[in-house]
Amino acid sequence: MKLHELKNVKGAVHRRKRVGCGEGGGHGKTSGRGGKGQSARSGSSIRPGFEGGQMPLYRKLPHRGFNNYNFRVEYPIVNLGDLARLDASITDVGVEQLIAAGLVRPGEKTLKVLGDGELTRALKITATKFSESAKTKIEKAGGQAIVA
Repeated sequence: MKLHELKNVKGAVHRRKRVGCGEGGGHGKTSGRGGKGQSARSGSSIRPGFEGGQMPLYRKLPHRGFNNYNFRVEYPIVNLGDLARLDASITDVGVEQLIAAGLVRPGEKTLKVLGDGELTRALKITATKFSESAKTKIEKAGGQAIVA
């Protein structure tokens, strides 16, 4: 199959709604824009939270608390089941090996190993963080969990 042979599924493409084409069409006169005023004009948009010049609610209410969004650290995660499927010649596992294997995106420097899956061989795994279950499974298989 080639790109020029692709066709839409039946019902995927709809006819464009023709507004303002007479009263018989159901969308005549005001073309679905209600009555007169700012919202009936073309190009009109009112920003969210605008209350017509009145002091908006989001400015009346106090802002309290702390938001961690700007300071959080997100680690790329790898499960033990993914590490078990790596090539048998690999014994030392780090971020570089996982990037080469396609398990972690290029440019990542941190890594967290989670304990989903089983590990049958001894691996020396270097990562930023380990879950408790991952650490116990790695040590049970005879490997090492090194926090870097």
